[in-house]
This record gives sequence, structure tokens and C-alpha cells, in this order.
Amino acid sequence: MIRYQDEELTHNIIAAAIEVHKTLGPGLLESAYKTCLLMEFEEMGLNYKQELMTPIVYRNKRIDCGFRIDVLVEDKIVLELKSVEHILPVHEAQILTYLRLLGRQVGLLINFNVSVLKKGIRRCVLDAHEVALGEIPDWAKP
Repeated sequence: MIRYQDEELTHNIIAAAIEVHKTLGPGLLESAYKTCLLMEFEEMGLNYKQELMTPIVYRNKRIDCGFRIDVLVEDKIVLELKSVEHILPVHEAQILTYLRLLGRQVGLLINFNVSVLKKGIRRCVLDAHEVALGEIPDWAKP
């Protein structure tokens, strides 16, 4: 089994998401799941930032183009929440891009619109080399 940093934290996040899904079930809007998930994080004492406005750096210029991270937990784990029929490859590519832009290693793509939440969770992990490829911008540092 491959080990990665913050594995215990991701397990706690997944446990909170399972609790939300178990209580609400599938079929609601993403915003409902996010609100309840954040309540679970507060109960667990986890720090988070939601709807984190994240600029990109292109050719050494900072561009505020309105891209937002759904949730950043403990300044470490990027969450991309969905309530869609199927997770598509572009959703996985999206969270990997977010990880690279933020200089983070681990992200969770969670689709609440499934019968069993375990089927809707994708853990995305960049290896240390991918995280270290570029300098982490000051606005993205924990």
C-alpha cells in the first residue's frame, strides 16, 4: 500500500463525508452537502477555507481569473465536491491541476450523487516531484 502525507487527515475527511451522505442520501445540490460537511469539520475541530479564490501565475504574472477551490482543509487537503451522475476524467484532471497550482500533494474528489459514497470518492495524490516542480506562490503557502 502506498503511503502519503496527511493520510490520517484524509481518512477523517472521508469519515465526515460518509456521515453527511449517510444522513442526507444522494440527489441534493452540491451546496447542501458542502454546508453539512463543513458542519462536520467544525465538530471535529478541523480548520478549513471554503470558496478559496485562487489566482494563477502565467508567465510570471498573477492572474485573478475567478477560479475557486471548493474547500481547503487544514491548509493541506484540497476538496472538490460534486453532485453529478458520473465523475468524468476532466473532474480528476481539474483537481490535479488545483493541487499543482496550490503546491499541495493530496486532494479528494467527492461525488455525493451515488448510492454508496465509497463509489464516489477519488483520492488524488501527486508525488513529491510533481509538487516540487514549481515554486509555491506566497498566496498559496500555509
